[in-house]
Amino acid sequence: MSGPGGALHPRTGKLVTLSQGGRSAARSQPGQEFNHGLVLSREPLRPGRVFAVRIDRKVNSWSGSIEIGVTALDPDHLDFPSSATGLKGGSWIVSGCSVLRDGRSILEEYGQDLDQLGEGDRVGIQRTAAGELRLWVNGQDCGVAATGIPPRVWAVVDLYGKCTQVTVVPGEPEEAEDGAAGDEALALPRNQSRPDKFPNSLESENGLSSVELSEVVSNAILSAYNGSLLSVSLGSPPPGEGGAPLTSNDALLFHEKCGTLIKLSNSNKTAERRRPLDEFNNGVVMTNRPLRDNEMFEIRIDKLVDKWSGSIEIGVTTHNPNSLEYPATMTNLRSGTIMMSGCGILTNGKGTRREYCEFSLDELQEGDHIGLTRKSNNALHFYINGIDQGVATTLTPLVVYGVVDLYGMAVKVTIVHNHNHSDRLRRNNAIMRALSPDVGRRALEAGGVGEPEPERLLFHANCGQKAAIINDGRTALRPHATDDFNHGVVLSNRALRNNEVFQVRIDKMVDKWAGSIEIGVTTHNPTYLQLPSTMTNLRSGTWMMTGNGVMHNGTTILDEYGHNLDRLKAGDTVGVVRKEDGTLHFFVNGVAQGPAAWNVPPNVYAVVDLYGQAAQATILDDTDLLPLPDDLSEGNHQLSPSSPSSTASVSDLRFHQLHGANAVITNGGRTALRQNCRSEFNDAIVISNRALRDGELFEIVIQKMVDRWSGSIEAGVTAIRPEDLEFPNTMTDIDYDTWMLSGTAIMQDGNTMRNNYGCDLDSLTTGSRIGMMRTAKGDLHYFINGVDQGVACSGLPPAKEVYAVVDLYGQCVQVSITSATGPMDNSLSTSNVTEKSFPIHSPVPGVAHRFHSSCGKNVAFQDDGCRAVRVTGYSHGIVFSMKELKADEVFEVKIEELDEKWSGSFHVGLTTLLPSEVPYAATGLPASLPELHSKATWLVAGSEVRRNGQLQKQNYGCSLERLGVGNRVGVKRCADDTMHILVDGEDMGPATTGVAKNVYVVLDLYGRVTAVSIVSSTVLEESDGTKPPSVASETYSEEEEEEEPTPCENEAPVPPAAMEFLENHGKNILLSNGNLTATRVASYNQGIVVIAQPLPQGQLFQVQIDFLNPQWTSSLSLGVIGTSPERLNFPATACSLKRSAWLLQRDSVFHNSLKICENYGPNLDTCPEGTVLGLLVDSSSCLHLYVNGMDQGVAAQDIPSPCYVLVDLYGQCEQVTIVTNDTPALGGESTDSHAQGDMEKADMVDGIKESVCWTPPVDMNTMKTCEYHALCARFKDLLLLPDDYFVEDPKFSLCYCESCHKLRGDEAYYKRGDPPRDYALPFGWCRFNLRVNPQLEVAITCKKWHMAYHGTSVGAVRRMLDQGELGAGSTSILSCRPAKADPQGGGYHEPENSSPGRGAEPHRVLLSPTLRYAGLEAFATKVQFRDPKSQRQHGAQVAFQVCVRPGSYKPGPPSAGAPDPPDPRFSPAELEWVTKEKGATVLYGLLVRVE
Repeated sequence: MSGPGGALHPRTGKLVTLSQGGRSAARSQPGQEFNHGLVLSREPLRPGRVFAVRIDRKVNSWSGSIEIGVTALDPDHLDFPSSATGLKGGSWIVSGCSVLRDGRSILEEYGQDLDQLGEGDRVGIQRTAAGELRLWVNGQDCGVAATGIPPRVWAVVDLYGKCTQVTVVPGEPEEAEDGAAGDEALALPRNQSRPDKFPNSLESENGLSSVELSEVVSNAILSAYNGSLLSVSLGSPPPGEGGAPLTSNDALLFHEKCGTLIKLSNSNKTAERRRPLDEFNNGVVMTNRPLRDNEMFEIRIDKLVDKWSGSIEIGVTTHNPNSLEYPATMTNLRSGTIMMSGCGILTNGKGTRREYCEFSLDELQEGDHIGLTRKSNNALHFYINGIDQGVATTLTPLVVYGVVDLYGMAVKVTIVHNHNHSDRLRRNNAIMRALSPDVGRRALEAGGVGEPEPERLLFHANCGQKAAIINDGRTALRPHATDDFNHGVVLSNRALRNNEVFQVRIDKMVDKWAGSIEIGVTTHNPTYLQLPSTMTNLRSGTWMMTGNGVMHNGTTILDEYGHNLDRLKAGDTVGVVRKEDGTLHFFVNGVAQGPAAWNVPPNVYAVVDLYGQAAQATILDDTDLLPLPDDLSEGNHQLSPSSPSSTASVSDLRFHQLHGANAVITNGGRTALRQNCRSEFNDAIVISNRALRDGELFEIVIQKMVDRWSGSIEAGVTAIRPEDLEFPNTMTDIDYDTWMLSGTAIMQDGNTMRNNYGCDLDSLTTGSRIGMMRTAKGDLHYFINGVDQGVACSGLPPAKEVYAVVDLYGQCVQVSITSATGPMDNSLSTSNVTEKSFPIHSPVPGVAHRFHSSCGKNVAFQDDGCRAVRVTGYSHGIVFSMKELKADEVFEVKIEELDEKWSGSFHVGLTTLLPSEVPYAATGLPASLPELHSKATWLVAGSEVRRNGQLQKQNYGCSLERLGVGNRVGVKRCADDTMHILVDGEDMGPATTGVAKNVYVVLDLYGRVTAVSIVSSTVLEESDGTKPPSVASETYSEEEEEEEPTPCENEAPVPPAAMEFLENHGKNILLSNGNLTATRVASYNQGIVVIAQPLPQGQLFQVQIDFLNPQWTSSLSLGVIGTSPERLNFPATACSLKRSAWLLQRDSVFHNSLKICENYGPNLDTCPEGTVLGLLVDSSSCLHLYVNGMDQGVAAQDIPSPCYVLVDLYGQCEQVTIVTNDTPALGGESTDSHAQGDMEKADMVDGIKESVCWTPPVDMNTMKTCEYHALCARFKDLLLLPDDYFVEDPKFSLCYCESCHKLRGDEAYYKRGDPPRDYALPFGWCRFNLRVNPQLEVAITCKKWHMAYHGTSVGAVRRMLDQGELGAGSTSILSCRPAKADPQGGGYHEPENSSPGRGAEPHRVLLSPTLRYAGLEAFATKVQFRDPKSQRQHGAQVAFQVCVRPGSYKPGPPSAGAPDPPDPRFSPAELEWVTKEKGATVLYGLLVRVE
């Protein structure tokens, strides 16, 4: 049946060019156009003949790829559409893994996904004599795609999307698969031969790469599936398990009743959300019937959009879809519903498991599969691409329906029935390679014999959106680096060889952004990788050096690794290499930084992320690279000689993918760490991936510890399978089939069996190794650093499988499986080892000192900041202590390494320079310590004592130049302000005097000394290691230790949980002061900080505004978020947070970036420095804002629990500090003797408590930031009134604009006098307090008299001030007689004939308790003036605030026309007060209002 391949018809799509005699077709402009690439066969297909093409070229610019099929339309008369799916009138097209007829889907999940085919792959189409349509891929028949095909059809090929060129090749009939063996078999990509047998090992002997080998395995498994030869369960239960087999009319489909925006198709197997770019919810769909026990409900994601945050959610519900009123999103249902959202589990809309699995649904891509099943034991399991994620809950109801919420990015899904596994297999291979890099690993050939010379290392053409490749692939740049800081990822064009160094030079940098270049490796092929905005967002197969840390799959695995990349400048170089033993090393300016990761798989691509300041980089040729040292792994790592860095592990033991909520598994399953290690101390249980064999050792090494908690690692074994274990907070909570060692106690099922076992796990330190083994006799042994500690317990059931289990508890943060893991000599299992005490005491009692991360450019830190190494040269080795040195505290180091080729030795001393300020200093650190002159520095160099480089003393003590390896040197600042040096513990006496109090230790690794380690520590107040971890066990600062104790311990309230800022924050944030202070160090945004701990209900959290920068506009915002901030990728501003976020900004409240309330509280943009802002969630889940202790009322409701406080240091606000002491609520009784100018104090009159107007302290004066207050002050200055009339202290000039009075929490009305009478505060005005006649009884006047207002004209102000009251004879617009202007004086005065004679009636003075009446223009005449600052015209009014003697006035109705009523608090009968008595009023303040 074989014959010529045929040719293409000359009529084609408008962008197609034919060549090779009509056998080859190419789509022109592939970078600009993705369609109009349609071609057809020249002749109709003959029955049984395969029309096949080879993919010659693909591009990565588009989605989608080749489409193939048949059409009954004659190409001679065809009006070619833009794509094959537009063909009508009898056309069948295979697109992706779907089959379409006349543009409509008739079959999903068919054959192999055409979008995944690569260059060289072959695809063909066949119409059989029976009228069946079959697809052929690389010589393999994919089965019947459609039936009823008419006899006369033409082949159709669409060069769509990524596919840009094809060539017609000879086709293969259906029988060709049985006998073909060469290239004609089409079973493998070109240039590869078919293996003669199925490989029985993944260690290939024929040179197949790991990717090629995995394809062979996948193809073999697929063949077995298609031939019904193999039954494989990818974590999914068998279709028939636990229930009757499904029949065709009982298939699991979507229910016809669904969300309002859902459109069902494909026989109700496909659901799609309409208007996906306009709406993000109302996309709920449910199954047509309840799920059976052990029945898999699985869907495939078909389409995503990138407009929204959040994505698909899936779960089960007890609600019947026929009677359910569908919510906008399923998490709104408050009963009978369990949903997986992100990587957590929500029950009835509330989070019950925050970190359920390692994969987040929000990160899945099109083509990924999600499934769930309800086991017969009521356990609910979720599956991602066939991988079981473990028990989500054990309390699943008996009758549940499957439910899918097409939320946010998720637009279209299809129910997958388990008859076809090709897509899942392909994705599982990728996931398994990321989880366990040994899968498919190629056997290493010694010396690389026979390897062809690889092509030159260049940058791959597929790069980030904002990046470009120039200079023939050698240079990458961000052309618009000042407009954007990310989307600059570039990869190498090929995989790196073993020991091949990939090194780039930074050519150009910009100073606009924070952060800089990042470099690393990835297993992802750049041709098919959808590049993220920054490489640390990638969650699989990626290792990156960023700053001075190392991240694996987006999670930090080393905090203090090497030289900080953020400090590099243009001209510096960075490099990366994967050594043959699987270790990964980085280089900075040619200097090796030591091993950064272990067990990195081969065939990784180099990655450079041109992030932040880094704008351009160029690959350096081999001739520019330094030779790779053979001993890179020696001396510059944290692990012991038996750690994974020394030899490759031969054991298959790994950590299981199921683990506690706070645990993270990295490094191919070999490393486990606890995230949020300073805010979380438990929920970090990890377990081995398989049961231990008898006599098999499971050993781990402690890689990282923190000094925050008491208690440490716990280890043991359990007979509970990982899939059946619902991970508790700690493993000692398990009450069956579990044996654990905790401290020195052996515990079985949570109960202590024995104490004082031979070792103490709480005393182990970084680098210690712990092993556990069950013998054939059922004895459990522990090994510490390879030494058997004897039998811990006996009687472990030999018939039961046991798994190794480790609890990363308390101080222990990170462990890795060592190469010693594996079978041991069985003689150990029968030896009678005498139980002995083997405590491994820490050489550092208490909490060890640490070095600060700021250091000289040649310094690298190890051992969690306890060891400093100068990696090159003889200078630039300055290091600082992490914290200030307390009085009489000794900071001591031990010399560990010397290099005798240099002269000189290290320097030691004290400095007032803050280490945190070093990165922002203009000149940076000098080459040596004697050159440090920017701050006061005292040091000892050799036997000389210097201050700021100037010689102070000679022949002091023992010369530091004589010290050798093992000698110890310490420095101490005594209480008498002297500095002492200690050598091997011996005090050399005072070196200098007059040392400042707040000093840091400074060392200089200069000359011979190249490495030192800290051997000193602070003293713990409590050393009880048996207490459970708590924040109270943390070492406190000096200030906290000096606090006075509570007078009565029994009455002392329980202190709230300590709050601090989280290390994950905006890119421009710098934390200091023990993470209590956050400072924005660049630009005006990227300043989001989040509190590390959840905010408990009823606890007030407060921050103080420390510094405002007037160069920017706007200011901070704050609020709460309902999601864990640990993995939150912070946007530039908080207002961009669109999920579970409540934000207070200016005077408005926002929820998920939508405004829900206006005019709430004060305008935060006007808060001055010193303002204390607080947030509180009450017992009703309502959010309150506090300003200087004053509750502003409910801002939002239904706040989730837990929630985390968020502060955005935006615009003017550049620094805030967490306020740890309680701030009293304001507005109650004042104790400030200066409040209201010594006049408005709280008073108790006839049992009525009088409120006061709170006056802010001096450092919170609103004049600093309130522009309205400043404008009123400038108008007052134009009146040229003598300063002696006014109170000198500016804090008594009080602004009552809307922002200021809300900021203080002022109430609108207060009571004053005896008897008390209401008056209104002058909202909208500014008051300038006046001096009061000292002859008056001020206290009595202000306490007993009433408060009122008097509107007047600008011209009358001076005369009233001269008289000191508003009595008879004063001229005012409120007087009953008119006044006229004095043409010479410009003021106002009485007419000469109007002076009252003897017996004449005195003038009446009108007052009002509210300025809404007294400030009417009829009384307070408006004048126009030009602001001398802005030169703008304004209108202004003036009035007086006065004290009025009770009984001297008569209330009455208003005499002037006024709005009805001007102030609703006052009735018309009490709106206007009239007095005729002289001396009845005292001027209290001048009021100004400006429009």
